[in-house]
Amino acid sequence: MLQVHTLFEGTYSVDATKKFVPFDSSIHHFKDRPASLFINVQPFLVELKNDLILFDTGLGFSDDHGELILHKNIRNAGFDPTDVTKVLMSHLHYDHSGGMIHKQDNGKVELSFPDAEYVINRGEWETAFSSTSSSYHTDIFEHLQRNAQLKFVEGDGSLNESITYEFTGAHCPNHQVFLLTEGNQKVFFGGDVLPEPEELIKNFIAKYDFDGRKAMELRKEFGKRAAEENWECLFYHGKSAATGFVDLVEGGFKIR
Repeated sequence: MLQVHTLFEGTYSVDATKKFVPFDSSIHHFKDRPASLFINVQPFLVELKNDLILFDTGLGFSDDHGELILHKNIRNAGFDPTDVTKVLMSHLHYDHSGGMIHKQDNGKVELSFPDAEYVINRGEWETAFSSTSSSYHTDIFEHLQRNAQLKFVEGDGSLNESITYEFTGAHCPNHQVFLLTEGNQKVFFGGDVLPEPEELIKNFIAKYDFDGRKAMELRKEFGKRAAEENWECLFYHGKSAATGFVDLVEGGFKIR
């Protein structure tokens, strides 16, 4: 039985400085953050028969007690962070990769999931070191290189009989997505190619994608497959819904 847990890390505003500032609508006001994009960040924990999977790792922010919010959410779901066997990364932009490590208040850095294998696209890993973009935080990857069990993948393939990956590009040049299958259950993680239900429903070219037209085409393609094969889709930046199934309706898609 495939079990999905949403690990909501919070809502953040992002402006031209590319800094992620926590936003709580009960105390903060939209008008105080002009020219900002507001995003939800939610990694996912999925229980498979033989694996405990983490999809992307959030920003890696800690709470007031210095505990990684991601770790706290995993504990609230009934697990220990050391139970995670695989960290499957769609890509390495900071809002997806910050939680791969835990920066403590005393400056010490630890691997967030010491017992897990980190699965990363090889081209994305190379880009993360060579890119001048502030979306990639090289210090994270340097720590991983020294301390983590890394598994690099290329193209499309499978890790085992339950986990397949597909190369998409589109959001960034080396983005990938994952499909988990167990029995008749299928769970799809589209990373930032399918980050929220609205992107399927509204069908637009997004400014923040490396290849917006390709991303839009891919979303339609994944939407159709999701409807036909009854995938449960995980929306990493979803606001209206974190997970959902897709139905084909006249002229587009509906999420239930």
